[in-house]
Amino acid sequence: MILKMLSLTFKTALVAVPLLSFAATEVVVQYPYPELFEETHKQLKEAFLKVRPDITLVYRAPYASYEEGTQKILREAVTNQLPDVTFQGLNRLRVLVDRKIAVPLDAFIAAEKNFNEQGFHKAMFDIGTSQGKVYGLPFAISLPISYYNLDLVKKAGGDAANLPTTWPEVLALAKKIKALEGGQHGVTYSWDITGNWLWQAPVFSQGGTMLSADESKVAFNSDAGKFAINMIASLVNEGGMPNLAQPDARSAFVAGKTGIHFTSTSDLTKITQMIGSKFELKTQVYPSVLPNGNLPAGGNLVVIVAKTPEKQSASWAFVKFATGPEGAAIMAKTTGYIPPNKIANDVYLKDFYVQNPNHFTAVKQLPYLTGWYAFPGENGLKITDVINDHLQSIVSGTRAKEPQKVLDDMTASVQKLLPRQ
Repeated sequence: MILKMLSLTFKTALVAVPLLSFAATEVVVQYPYPELFEETHKQLKEAFLKVRPDITLVYRAPYASYEEGTQKILREAVTNQLPDVTFQGLNRLRVLVDRKIAVPLDAFIAAEKNFNEQGFHKAMFDIGTSQGKVYGLPFAISLPISYYNLDLVKKAGGDAANLPTTWPEVLALAKKIKALEGGQHGVTYSWDITGNWLWQAPVFSQGGTMLSADESKVAFNSDAGKFAINMIASLVNEGGMPNLAQPDARSAFVAGKTGIHFTSTSDLTKITQMIGSKFELKTQVYPSVLPNGNLPAGGNLVVIVAKTPEKQSASWAFVKFATGPEGAAIMAKTTGYIPPNKIANDVYLKDFYVQNPNHFTAVKQLPYLTGWYAFPGENGLKITDVINDHLQSIVSGTRAKEPQKVLDDMTASVQKLLPRQ
């Protein structure tokens, strides 16, 4: 009841905003991946117009990818052709902050009354925080989860009602599934997702970090990093994980050839559609997350890059709506992503999750939400490639029996590429 009242209060507050505060202001917006978000933004524009008819949203042609979106923003900053609002990959925010393109949102947030009652919370702000200030609010969020072929789980003697919540349990079940007749894989893990996402996940889950607080030294060689590298090696050595790239691992799973698959929740809608009626699918939380652990959020966030105070104020109105309860609910229902907004999940999407329980798995992990780390300096992108190369040596089996040595070599390689203090 309280949440419903808060929801009604929020909607009433939106309608009650004085229309004289902005005088027919135009806000130019650009977003990535039209194949995923075209319908989302169509509905967002229509819904926003109902509560703020004084602000006109003008959409530019979408970015093909996060990479293209960032490159275009960097070029447009030089030619003074920036949009007012841009949706960027979560791990791409840092470069916009370093280049002083992104507008800090702290003053806008501070001016809001009872902002937390509109579903906004600290974890949301943390994702878009850089250098101590909030520069973006998360819009579409994905988290790592596990996907189970319940037909194979049952054949292997597993308990479909109590799926694994720890890595030892995952390995035990994977070995049983692999031992079944039919030549199926026990487990696959999409370690090669862009930005070292599923390398960061096991490290963060144990309370670890990528670098030291001052970003001068590698920190993933800690106990958390040792846990992560040994876990990945165990998937190969004990679970018999095949050397498959992310698309091939997904294809094997949806074809019924894999029992357990680890990847992003953003794949859920696609995977569900591809499976059809071939077998029963059930999702489960990411294993063995400690009380002080976190999980890196994938997806994108919304950033204001408008230059004038008037444009920035109007842009903030749209940003607040898009990431607020109604906007977040629109995003969730039109994509495979989850919203980080609490009111959207608890009120607007309550019935949706009842009807689609596999989608609720990632929502249960929202308390663990943290930023998708981007390495600093000119070698930031090269570092992600170096980490991938070392992980590949384990997944391919070449160095699967020496995970500690791989971690040591990876640490030394990355340390050399960090900016000198």
